[in-house]
Amino acid sequence: MTTSSTAAAVPFSRVKIRVGALVFCGDEVALIRRDRPGSVHYTPPGGNVEPGEDLTAALRRELAEELDLSPHQATAPELLWVVDQRVSRPGPTPAPRKLHLIHRLHVTPEVREVLAVEEYDEQPDGGHEIGVVEWVDYRGAADLPIFPLIGGALAALPDPHALVADAALPAVTDDDYVWV
Repeated sequence: MTTSSTAAAVPFSRVKIRVGALVFCGDEVALIRRDRPGSVHYTPPGGNVEPGEDLTAALRRELAEELDLSPHQATAPELLWVVDQRVSRPGPTPAPRKLHLIHRLHVTPEVREVLAVEEYDEQPDGGHEIGVVEWVDYRGAADLPIFPLIGGALAALPDPHALVADAALPAVTDDDYVWV
């Protein structure tokens, strides 16, 4: 029998859900660039779902926090991809397994002009990591260090509105990703 303290110490025994969004304006998509010592990576705007929070409410909250985007300013979100993450990371607590639910939305150029250009991610020490909102041509996403690993799938879309036959993208594991 596994006790709760034993289960909590096992990597990937906890499951977290992260909602994210690829917000398109024409052929460009908003990504958050995070500059860290020795590395740069991009993430779709989004974040973890809070305990008991509805998935749609979590996505709305995260888009408001990170892009200052209100639901009425964009098309309805559609689930585009699901990515299963099992990546080891530094720190005192075991890494959780994380399911990334990546949605797609579209905004007009007028809405894009009023969206946030920086994102402030609160850190455990009370400080903030500043992310820069960059609009990039989605067709060049395969060449960017995007986490989760969606760059290839994003660049392969025939157009920003293209239907996706299979929402499940390959899992991200220690075999293909090193935590930055």
